[in-house]
Amino acid sequence: MSFSSEVKNELARTEPEKKCCQLAEIAGFLRVSGSLRLAGGGKFRIVISSDNPAIARHYKRLIKGYFGVDPKLEIGESNAIGKTRSYLLTIGPEDHSDEILRETGILMVREGHNYLSDGIYDDIIRNKCCRKNYLKGVFLGAGSVADPDRTYHLELVLETKTLANGMKKLIGSFVDLSAKVTERKGKHVVYMKNSAYIRDTLAIMGAHAHVLELDNTLIKKQMINDAVRITNCDNANTDRTLDASEKQIRAIRSLQESGRYDKLPWKLREIARLRIENPEASLVQLGEMLDPPLKKSGVNNRIKKILELAGEQ
Repeated sequence: MSFSSEVKNELARTEPEKKCCQLAEIAGFLRVSGSLRLAGGGKFRIVISSDNPAIARHYKRLIKGYFGVDPKLEIGESNAIGKTRSYLLTIGPEDHSDEILRETGILMVREGHNYLSDGIYDDIIRNKCCRKNYLKGVFLGAGSVADPDRTYHLELVLETKTLANGMKKLIGSFVDLSAKVTERKGKHVVYMKNSAYIRDTLAIMGAHAHVLELDNTLIKKQMINDAVRITNCDNANTDRTLDASEKQIRAIRSLQESGRYDKLPWKLREIARLRIENPEASLVQLGEMLDPPLKKSGVNNRIKKILELAGEQ
C-alpha cells in the first residue's frame, strides 16, 4: 500500500465532532468526488465515487450522521487497465438531494434560478476548524502525497481554476503555509514540495501517525546528509593535508640537494625528518611525535621557516 493510501486510510478513521466541521468535510469531498444526474422533475441525483472502500464507508457514516439519510453503497465496474474498483454512494431526490446540494454550497440561487457553483462556499469555511476539515475532504477526494523516502510532494488535482485558486487561498489562510497552482493535462493542480508545508498539512488534516512517520524520515535523511557532509569535509581536509605535506617535503628535498639541510638548526631538522617519515600526518600529529610535544602553532612556525629557507613561500 502506498504512503498516500495509508494517509487516506488514517484520515478515514477520524470523524469531526462539531456539526459545522462535519458539513465542511462533506462539502469538500462532495465538491471533488460528486457528480449530478437528472432524476426528473428538475431534481438531481448525487453520485459520489471513490476507489477507496474505507473512504466510501467513512462518508456513508458521515452523511448519515449529519443529514439523517443513508446513501446507497454500490461497487462499480473494475477499471480494465488499473483493475481498480469504484465505490459509489447514491443520494436521490427521496433523500433530499437538492437540500444537501444547497447546504454544501454546490447548488446556488441567482435571480430566482438555480445554478451550480464551481468554487468554495464561504459560509462553510468561516471558522478555522471548518477550513481544516474542508481541506481534509478535498484531499480524500482529489489529493495525493508522495512517499517522503523518495520525494516531497503533495497535490490536489481539481477540475476548475476557480476551485484551485480557492484551495490555494484556503491553504494560505493557515500560518506559515502556502501552495502553488499549475495546469496539467486540462486539470488544475494545487501542490507543495516543501517538506515542512507537507508535514503541517498532514497535521492540519489530522493524519498524526503519518506526521510522526514523516518526522522520522526527515531525521533519518538529515543524519545521512550530516554523515555525508562530515565525510566530505574529512576527505577535503585530508586532501589539503596531503597537498601541504607534498609542498613541505619538496622544500626539504630542495634543502637537502643544495647542501643547506645539514646547516639547519636542530629543531628544524627534527620536524623535517618527521615530515618526510610521516607524509600523511597532520601538524597536530607531528607535534605529538616530538619530545617534548609541541602545539600545532609551534609546528606550523617551524614548517614556515623551512619553506622560507627553501624559497617555497
